[in-house]
Amino acid sequence: MSAPAPTRPDSRSLRNVGILVLAQAVLGAQMSMIFIVGGLAGQSLAENPCWSTLPLSLIVLGSVLSAQPLSEFMARYGRRAGFILATLMGALGAAIAARALYVSSFPLYLLGSALTGVYMSAQGFYRFAATDTAPEGFQPKAISWVLAGGLAAAIIGPQLVKQTAQAMVIPFLATYLVIIGLNLLGPLLFAFLDIPRPAPAAQHAPEGPAPRSRRALLRDPTIAVAMICAMVSYALMNLVMTSTPLAVVGCGFDQGDAADIVSAHVLAMYLPSFFTGHLIARFGRETIVGVGLFILAASGAVALGGVELERFYLALIMLGIGWNFGFIGSTAMLTAAHSPAERGHVQGMNDFVVFGGVFLASLSSGSLMNCASSGNPQAGWQAVNLAMLPFLVLAGAALIWLVLRPRETR
Repeated sequence: MSAPAPTRPDSRSLRNVGILVLAQAVLGAQMSMIFIVGGLAGQSLAENPCWSTLPLSLIVLGSVLSAQPLSEFMARYGRRAGFILATLMGALGAAIAARALYVSSFPLYLLGSALTGVYMSAQGFYRFAATDTAPEGFQPKAISWVLAGGLAAAIIGPQLVKQTAQAMVIPFLATYLVIIGLNLLGPLLFAFLDIPRPAPAAQHAPEGPAPRSRRALLRDPTIAVAMICAMVSYALMNLVMTSTPLAVVGCGFDQGDAADIVSAHVLAMYLPSFFTGHLIARFGRETIVGVGLFILAASGAVALGGVELERFYLALIMLGIGWNFGFIGSTAMLTAAHSPAERGHVQGMNDFVVFGGVFLASLSSGSLMNCASSGNPQAGWQAVNLAMLPFLVLAGAALIWLVLRPRETR
């Protein structure tokens, strides 16, 4: 009989989780800030409104393209070096975006957005870094705690937007200056991170299993389904969240309402993280992912019912909860399905797949809101939420297929 997995974290793992929670809270605030103002700023700079969300799409594309190189960089030089590099790139991206607003250049704004994607990619690795020094039984809770740091980000980010969006003659310029400052806090914070670099594959014990190739990893049913469910959960959340400020303002409400709705949404994304790890431990990873997909579907149904302000709030809160269950559950599935030696390959591939889906969703949101609906915000909002259905069916079917497989073949 195998010994039970250790669950009590030591001081180093608690310290690392604490630093990552703080990073998620403070540095992560910039992402909600950018997703509130990015589409509105893009709409003011772009000649064609169909491209209003292209800056947000390029943030995601930058994240997609940097995920695998950043994962390999951290595997070679360590998490600390990778996270510091990413915050510096985030500061550079925000500086270029601020300059673009100053000179009214849409192409320059797109460049700054793409560089911001490097930071976004690194933030996605915070949850994995939390498990690097955590005992196996503590890992789901470590993931949940780090993501729970987004609660503070959900408050800090939108409030900073409300204070800075119109603080200067050029709208949103002050917002990006604050984002530069947040990123420059990163090197100071990550200096205290203590995560050892993984040993090269050649140094692993000879009696242990050799790391699998990327193709073999993708053939693993649990890894494949975890990637699909994580991608669908994140992509659909991004699709709707990216469209929300455009829909809210287009339906007659103001930018402050949009910021408050996004704030409520981000709170809903991270508040359940205080108990998601406990639910996973009690009911299983696959069950929690299934619940998350169901709540995502319910949020779309609520949004299709109308465009009242209260309905925006309810739909976005449900969207956040569904993302939390679906994404954290999928992450827990993934981390349990590979060895430490396979970590760099698996996590890089996962984030490439996840953020590839997010990129396509973000790119589609502007077209659905402004073009497919002939510029009608209400029709665009309905088109966005109807687009969720086929992807939820895909993820749900994949999860059911995995659960019905014999356990020894997973």
